[in-house]
Amino acid sequence: MPAPITDYPTKYWHRVDETRVQCDLCPRECKIKEGQQGLCFVRACHDGKIVLTTYGRSSGFCIDPIEKKPLNHYLPGTPVLSFGTAGCNLSCRFCQNWDMSKSREMDTLADAAMPADIAARASRLGCRSVAFTYNDPVIFMEYAVDTAIACHELGIKAVAVTAGYISPEPRVEFYKHMDAANVDLKSFSEKFYHKLTGAHLQPVLDTLVYLKEQTRVWFELTNLLIPGENDSDEELNQMTRWVVENLGPDVPMHFSAFHPDWKMLDHPPTPPETLTRAREIALSNGVHYAYTGNVHDASGGSTYCTGCGKLLIERDWYELGEWHLTADGHCEYCGTACPGVFEETPGSWGAKRVPVRMGDW
Repeated sequence: MPAPITDYPTKYWHRVDETRVQCDLCPRECKIKEGQQGLCFVRACHDGKIVLTTYGRSSGFCIDPIEKKPLNHYLPGTPVLSFGTAGCNLSCRFCQNWDMSKSREMDTLADAAMPADIAARASRLGCRSVAFTYNDPVIFMEYAVDTAIACHELGIKAVAVTAGYISPEPRVEFYKHMDAANVDLKSFSEKFYHKLTGAHLQPVLDTLVYLKEQTRVWFELTNLLIPGENDSDEELNQMTRWVVENLGPDVPMHFSAFHPDWKMLDHPPTPPETLTRAREIALSNGVHYAYTGNVHDASGGSTYCTGCGKLLIERDWYELGEWHLTADGHCEYCGTACPGVFEETPGSWGAKRVPVRMGDW
């Protein structure tokens, strides 16, 4: 298996002055000197250029249910080979994958695999897709794009799990190679983004509008609700109305439960009733498909027809139950189309989580 490339060349950067170069990948626009790293940790200045230091290196691989990304309307029931690297371009105080996304240790990247190896392994394992997740694939864009290309050659889909914090020019290239995405809309408040993520809201909204208007990528949204921070009725109303007005009513929304982690151990877990309330607000504002996550809520995790209201896809955690979609994705009862990417029959992967070592061929 080829060795990782620790100084992989990138193209989204420019020289600022004699001693600094600026990374143009994301809105942070880090200006760094020779030998320094950007805030994301994985993009650095070497020989006067921005390079990616984690190409071909992963924090680990695992086969997950696609519903765990979460994607409820994309190849339901199928297995997805998931992996990430290290670092992140946001500084979320509540990060629930902080051991990887906040890592500044290369020892975190214990599993080496080049794009062709990942695609071949996914094919051998029967995975319908490969997901770039655990930390944001935007920061390892070149590795993710090359892996997506290799996957497409074998008929395997590419899935991005991301915060959507990317600049306009690389955004076009990145999503050109993605088939599906779950975008984390962390809040509908600039104050929240600035205070708790070190980022800004508008670039994320711009990414969402771009996905809707300029691509064919299937995408869904996740909103992690943190008690006292982004769970007010006012904010939920503003956010869900914006989604319907700008993205349309058929973009699924997942309201997910927070648990104390990283630098927000002083906040309590999200009560299940908060998620139910958020789901009800979304539905009342015209969102057709709203789900609860990180809690056991079979009703809140299942899909219902917008035409007749009957159960279409039953979910209990990540296990599928009743299935009432036709082969072309319509309600068996009334014929209303259910938006998404569906196969003639659902997958049967279930809730299994299977770690994979790339070296174990």
